[in-house]
Amino acid sequence: QEEKKQLTLKVEELERKLESTNAQNIEFLQVIAKREESIHQCQLRLEEKSRECSSLARQLEMAIEDAKRQVEQARERAVSRERAAQSKVLDLETQLSRKKTELNQLHRSKEDAERRYESRLQDLRDRLEQSESTNRSMQNYVQFLKSSYDNVF
Repeated sequence: QEEKKQLTLKVEELERKLESTNAQNIEFLQVIAKREESIHQCQLRLEEKSRECSSLARQLEMAIEDAKRQVEQARERAVSRERAAQSKVLDLETQLSRKKTELNQLHRSKEDAERRYESRLQDLRDRLEQSESTNRSMQNYVQFLKSSYDNVF
């Protein structure tokens, strides 16, 4: 009877540990779900930023084309009004330079944003992998407890 009582206590202790491990597994699954949602949100934001960058690039190309057209028109008028046209051409070239500078800045900003998002995405992937590894370890531990429990009985 004493031996039976001790075995019963061990069984109860193992059952408590199993319940605790199950609760931890549920918590880990919730954390993983939250992280997956976070990754999904990051991907959506990255796609949105990419679309914005594409739109801005198209707008800049249109602005550059517009500036080139204006330069062409100014050159056509240069025959009759050379001095006035020269100042206009300088203005347009300055605008073109600014637009190119803005375009370069936007390209750099886009690349920086992509690198940041890629880095964040990789970080989230790494954390997800670590979480999955922990979950596997916990599942292995539960299997060990189950087999130990089976071996005891």
